[in-house]
Amino acid sequence: MNHKSDEQIELISQLLGEGPFGQKQQHEQAERVGGSERFISSALPELQTESSFVIETRPDTGREERKGAPEIIYGAGKETAQVIAMANSLLAATGRAIISRVRPEAIEPLREAFQGNTVRIREASRAIVITKPDYVRKRTEGQVGVISAGTSDIPAADEAALIAEEMGCRVSCIYDVGVAGLHRLFKPLQAMLHEGVDVIIVAAGMDGALPSVIAGLVPVPVIGLPTSIGYGFGGNGVAALLSMLQTCAPGLAVVNIDNGVGAGITAALIANRVAQAREHQSQ
Repeated sequence: MNHKSDEQIELISQLLGEGPFGQKQQHEQAERVGGSERFISSALPELQTESSFVIETRPDTGREERKGAPEIIYGAGKETAQVIAMANSLLAATGRAIISRVRPEAIEPLREAFQGNTVRIREASRAIVITKPDYVRKRTEGQVGVISAGTSDIPAADEAALIAEEMGCRVSCIYDVGVAGLHRLFKPLQAMLHEGVDVIIVAAGMDGALPSVIAGLVPVPVIGLPTSIGYGFGGNGVAALLSMLQTCAPGLAVVNIDNGVGAGITAALIANRVAQAREHQSQ
């Protein structure tokens, strides 16, 4: 456990020991510095008039240092102004902001708002990474493989790949090798294993069979990523999720439907731990 985790656990322990959670802060008013985010305490309803109320945003700027996984702004369902405010806070604190599921109409306003920074757009996964000019992405030597059963599964797979890359891993991708033409899988999978991947993410919709096939073949952990690709009785990813959960192949863990972020974070945490162990063994 790192020092940041120790500090957070100690802080929570102290807060819980002071009585009803948050009692000490109920009458506080606060203004967040470094972004356009201002909030008014819910304990002061008389101030929450239509003209003064501002929606609060609280991006977790210390998450990566504490947890090993970055804070990620989920763009869907948020107003563009909220996304910009949160990204500003993350940029100020960490030098980088990652936004997933960006709404198409928010792309140009984000470009304009962050003209002085590097804005990278991943069209397949509808994700944006904004970095300060002097930001340097860390390298951990962790190695993650990402496989998709079909091309329709690429958006979820690409989201997972992006997150693993941003967590410092080297990522290898194989797309369109599903069980309907299983002969397409073996040579690229063999090459991926020869590269020394520490963990493999497998995205699949429809019947969701590919993760079980791969988990039965490889000596590394496999993370099943069911996608909402399919139709009929088990459509919208339900059949894929249930198939992966029902697997008889050992070593397969499963995230929720279309949860590329969760798959990428889990894979990168595994790969980065393996990379640390390799480094210690070599010393």
